Amino acid sequence: MESVKRVLVYLGKETSLLQCAKFVQGITGHYASSQDRAMVNCGLDQNRFIISDRPFSGSREVELQRPAFCPIKILTADQAASLPAEIASRGVDVGVAILLQSVNQKILLTRRSKGLHIFPNVWVPPGGHMEDGEQLLDAGLRELQEETGLNLRDANLPWSILGLWESAFPPLLSRGLPTRHHIVAYLLVSSNETHQELQEKLRPDEQEVSACAWLDPEIVECVVATEGVKDSGSKSPALQTSIKISEVHGRSLIQKDLAVSTLLNTAPVDGEDTERVSTGTKYALALWLETLR
Repeated sequence: MESVKRVLVYLGKETSLLQCAKFVQGITGHYASSQDRAMVNCGLDQNRFIISDRPFSGSREVELQRPAFCPIKILTADQAASLPAEIASRGVDVGVAILLQSVNQKILLTRRSKGLHIFPNVWVPPGGHMEDGEQLLDAGLRELQEETGLNLRDANLPWSILGLWESAFPPLLSRGLPTRHHIVAYLLVSSNETHQELQEKLRPDEQEVSACAWLDPEIVECVVATEGVKDSGSKSPALQTSIKISEVHGRSLIQKDLAVSTLLNTAPVDGEDTERVSTGTKYALALWLETLR
């Protein structure tokens, strides 16, 4: 039994009443038929994260997207029926991730610890689940502080919703039936400090984060040019062969080089996952690049 009440996704379409999204229900497909992208309206109401095809009080219009290989999209009726009851009855959770942009236009990514059960050793923005009664930004900044030690809750920084991403784990059906189904809200928060100033304040939790990195737009361009699944496309050549990252060792951060090619890795079809930037993160980074143009 989970100790924290989860915030779940509720769906509205045309004139129908709001309904709690089912675990096996494709959220993007609900609004875009067989497509993998839709424009929707979203917002929080009475601890429900509402997605609708129509505007409502306090809603924001955003893009919702899923990967072409989304397990929920291609799940068969027999596979859905075989899910354990505790999984099938979960509903769709809400996650929030913070893309923290420094004043000199670098984005903070963190590498998830190897010991985590979901997406271990994968590069993502700081983030996690919403808790009962939280707003999107509050949840994101809480997770940012818990994972990295950066406390920006009272900084009153400008922010916006970049987009929504439909995520499942495992990320490919070839690696097992889904055990988690999320809608992740990616928020862009713009700091008035440089990445060097923010770096000095980093105190990552090694239970959650094994490394941190600040990416500039040129490297991000290379990352988002890669496809989501191994061998599904060619990799864009990087402008440099390595970047500096900060690895977490107890209470210390150790600087080391990371091959840019590692960030260009894509999800393997089967077997163990590899160190890479998550597909949802690539989506969010592509939206971030659009804000710079």
